[in-house]
Amino acid sequence: MNDEMQLTNQLCFSVYNANRLFSRFYQQALEPFKLTYPQYLVLLALWQRDEQSLHELGADLNLNSNTLTPLLKRLENAGWVTRIHPASDRRQLQLRLTPFAKAHQEPIYEAINKCVSQQQLDVEKYKEALAVNNELIEALTKTLA
Repeated sequence: MNDEMQLTNQLCFSVYNANRLFSRFYQQALEPFKLTYPQYLVLLALWQRDEQSLHELGADLNLNSNTLTPLLKRLENAGWVTRIHPASDRRQLQLRLTPFAKAHQEPIYEAINKCVSQQQLDVEKYKEALAVNNELIEALTKTLA
């Protein structure tokens, strides 16, 4: 077996491990709010743009409705979002942040920032990694289209 095919030399394995570690990293900050990492991502998207349809949110997060629906139900049950079926088209689902979610936005951001600052992450390397990762996502998306 050549060195390129070693597990530790596989980008996919590295990305997989980074994903796993990010989930654990964020869980530390989110645990006091009783949020999971995927729920946090939903809230991030809604804090960016509140009152959007299930379809729009799915596009923002690159998730299908069958993945989002259980997340949204749990967020609704916990008081973070409201799911609304407009009278004009009951098949549509609109999502809206609750006052509770809006009030917790800054405390959650502070908790995340505190975790990040404790990890002594190099901001420039973080930005570089994000840019390379976004290029990789774009290339893979084109390849799979």
